[in-house]
Amino acid sequence: MSQSTKIRVLIVDDHSLVTEGLANIINYDPEMTVVAQAEDGQQAIDRYREHQPDVTLMDLRMPRMAGVEAITAICAEFKSARIIVLTTYDGDEDIYRGLRAGAQGYLLKDAKPNELLNAIRIVHNGQQYVSPTVARKLVERMNNPVLSERELEVLRLMAQGLSNQDIGTALNIGESTVKSHVTRILSKLGVSDRTQAVIVAVKRGLVNL
Repeated sequence: MSQSTKIRVLIVDDHSLVTEGLANIINYDPEMTVVAQAEDGQQAIDRYREHQPDVTLMDLRMPRMAGVEAITAICAEFKSARIIVLTTYDGDEDIYRGLRAGAQGYLLKDAKPNELLNAIRIVHNGQQYVSPTVARKLVERMNNPVLSERELEVLRLMAQGLSNQDIGTALNIGESTVKSHVTRILSKLGVSDRTQAVIVAVKRGLVNL
């Protein structure tokens, strides 16, 4: 197969061992080739503009600019961009944000090489690919009560160990209002105390510690 007809792939990840391993897997396939690599979201945008790959593999959490922000920027500029989130994070909020930003696929880094290559082909053909594990998490997310933006702000400050009074000061709201938000957060997350709320929030990707 000639170089011009191969599926051209951009890899975005801040760990060089990961990018080299992915590049070896992809380049071994006669129908694919890695055209560029990037270490963060801003580099991803620059490399995308330069090479305009057929498919991009995008990690979520990187320095300078995270994956979701990079996906949003690339998809806004290039309407035909085809991006697969490839990450270790399977929190339902991470999945939702990645797909909402414009990604056509979501795959975990522990996926087998054949699944990775299959996902690249599927997304290159204009279809979506979400691994079965990720799909189950996404369904859970859709069935869970959604926290409001204010509730998310309170939850993130809870995760930092702030008291209700300190949260109220930080958000310029009354302590009684904070207590009401905390009560709704506990109810929506299905937990009985603040510690459990933070644990569930971290697992779901609502909070990053």
